[in-house]
Amino acid sequence: MKEILDAIQSPDSTPADFAALRIPESYRAITVHKDETEMFAGLETREKDPRKSIHLDDVPVPELGPGEALVAVMASSVNYNSVWTSIFEPLSTFGFLERYGRVSELTKRHDLPYHVIGSDLAGVVLRTGPGVNAWKPGDEVVAHCLSVELESSDGHNDTMLDPEQRIWGFETNFGGLAEIALVKSNQLMPKPGHLSWEEAAAPGLVNSTAYRQLVSRNGAAMKQGDNVLIWGASGGLGSYATQFALAGGANPICVVSSDQKAEICRKMGAEAIIDRNAEGYKFWKDEQTQDPKEWKRFGKRIRELTGGEDIDIVFEHPGRETFGASVYVTRKGGTITTCASTSGYMHEYDNRYLWMSLKRIIGSHFANYREAWEANRLIAKGKIHPTLSKVYSLQDTGQAAYDVHRNLHQGKVGVLALAPQEGLGVRDEEMRAKHLDAINRFRDI
Repeated sequence: MKEILDAIQSPDSTPADFAALRIPESYRAITVHKDETEMFAGLETREKDPRKSIHLDDVPVPELGPGEALVAVMASSVNYNSVWTSIFEPLSTFGFLERYGRVSELTKRHDLPYHVIGSDLAGVVLRTGPGVNAWKPGDEVVAHCLSVELESSDGHNDTMLDPEQRIWGFETNFGGLAEIALVKSNQLMPKPGHLSWEEAAAPGLVNSTAYRQLVSRNGAAMKQGDNVLIWGASGGLGSYATQFALAGGANPICVVSSDQKAEICRKMGAEAIIDRNAEGYKFWKDEQTQDPKEWKRFGKRIRELTGGEDIDIVFEHPGRETFGASVYVTRKGGTITTCASTSGYMHEYDNRYLWMSLKRIIGSHFANYREAWEANRLIAKGKIHPTLSKVYSLQDTGQAAYDVHRNLHQGKVGVLALAPQEGLGVRDEEMRAKHLDAINRFRDI
């Protein structure tokens, strides 16, 4: 690994130098183990501790197949899917790996008693398999997490509709929380030159997800002037949704849970902010009963912030806890887009407010190839910025996942893999200087 890191850090390294590097037999990787999937049985979700299930192991470097690339990972980040994997909810990811392993002889590599997790990376291409022409050893890249086979016509209009669509590092093995990752070459995108390795690794999954859910015609197709309700507006997903709303001329109504998080939204440029804890919103009377009076009080507060207008688009991801309120406060003909259910998957809402007011609920999951590229392009152009708040070492990934699980973080939490320290990998200092305050916005809280 030292030879690989030396080549990456040398300004004189050429593609030929990278192609000549010896690929090690093994590498360090963050894993969960198949024989531990029942370790949290009987515990409530909140009581499950990722620090107990996440391991740092030496694992063999996987065989490189056609259309694939091996990437030296300089940095990665923690997403909610890493948390779900680590607590084996809503089900163990080893079922995903088993099913993927049945697709072909090549995919059998993924069905292992350990799962290398992680759906983000920034790093350098080491090797490419047969049929790869767009990338070469030495290219500095980030990866989006869409893995598809594209053998069915279903996916050719929208790759997210491919019947073999999977999220890399969650539904496949050999993910990004490791020193080396295996990806399909069409997952690779150029690393933004003005960002460090850890900054470049942070946006991938959440930035692309927010782009599809809010901006793309496959999601809400947001337009100028729209009132956009954003739950968790300072979090991993919401912080990008807030930026997209502001950059697109919409009006974000940011829902947060503390004054500290409200201040982050103000730093991003948002003005309409609801601190749901300070204002005491309780959308559920008990585990089985929602409180429509609270929906109405919430809607009234929104209209106070919008000059009497209702919500055009709801950016939903908490799920069960908030979904009834989301459907209620959306204007007639408005749209609720949902991409996750961090507070519970079984949503309940009063359907009268949906059907009689002609509202729409749109399911949105990650992003197709084009959407991921467009989202990354906006990062590279400095229109949208990383929301990195804290960076951990690879061996401390369990703590990073714990912090995300317990909502102790702001924005995104990064993880250094091969990078020996923060701040490395910047190639465009001039552009960085123009955007430094925005890049560090979440680091200063």
